[in-house]
Amino acid sequence: MRIGITGATGFIGRHLSASARKQGHEVVAYSRRLGSGLTQPKEAPHALPETKLDALVHLSGESLLGFWTHEKRDRIWKSRVDFTEALVAHLAKWKPENRPKALVCASGAGFYGNSGTELVDESAPRGEGFLADVCAGWEKAALRAESLGMRVILLRTGMVLGTDGGAFPLLKRVFGLGLGGRLGAGTQGMAWIHIDDAVGLILKSIETESVRGPVNLCAPEAVTNAEFTQQLAAVLKRPAFFHAPAFALKLLLRGMAEEMLLGGQRVIPRVATEMGYGFAHLTLSGALKALV
Repeated sequence: MRIGITGATGFIGRHLSASARKQGHEVVAYSRRLGSGLTQPKEAPHALPETKLDALVHLSGESLLGFWTHEKRDRIWKSRVDFTEALVAHLAKWKPENRPKALVCASGAGFYGNSGTELVDESAPRGEGFLADVCAGWEKAALRAESLGMRVILLRTGMVLGTDGGAFPLLKRVFGLGLGGRLGAGTQGMAWIHIDDAVGLILKSIETESVRGPVNLCAPEAVTNAEFTQQLAAVLKRPAFFHAPAFALKLLLRGMAEEMLLGGQRVIPRVATEMGYGFAHLTLSGALKALV
């Protein structure tokens, strides 16, 4: 297949491009990063030149990390919701024979809001909060591609663990210094997935024509923040005493802390199981040992 990837120089995009090529697919890579040598959509999807694609994987968007000022929230919304709306409108102008048969759009487990201790799969309703609003708007924009005859897949992604990107390198340094610990009470869920399974599940979703709609991009083992903390500390053979009190996180990070750090979801990948995807890393301890 010929697979286009926006955000191709990002953490997931790099691994997805490499894995797709290894499996014999042709990759058309797009990136906003100047000097990457790839086609540059920059801030506007009309910079994606028309070319025949079997699938388009849309991964680009403003990072969620940082202080959630009004300007930061605006950039998050525009780079995800507004950009995706414009992208679908741009694809509508392509010749029908060139349009991708499948649009795979990134979303997030934040769609479910703070689900507490409840296990949630793809049938669970939308939650509350800024992240839930962003994910819902993002998915609604992507689903407009269905009117163009495209199969739309929505990747509700948890924390992707890898050695060369995402949160894991920072966590490894902090815990390696013995400065790790749980966040708040530690009872909030943490949806996670190893990078190898993340890209494997994306490609499996593209190849499985019956798959459409939301796909939870997470491992089968649902854990809490306290369990994640304990297992990472154990793998690194370091203590994890320095837990961050909820009030301090709220004071320092405000909205970001409450939704990304103190809230969470215990997500299970029902669709991945139904499509027969075989996870290489079923348990958190196994994934962490492989990374370390």
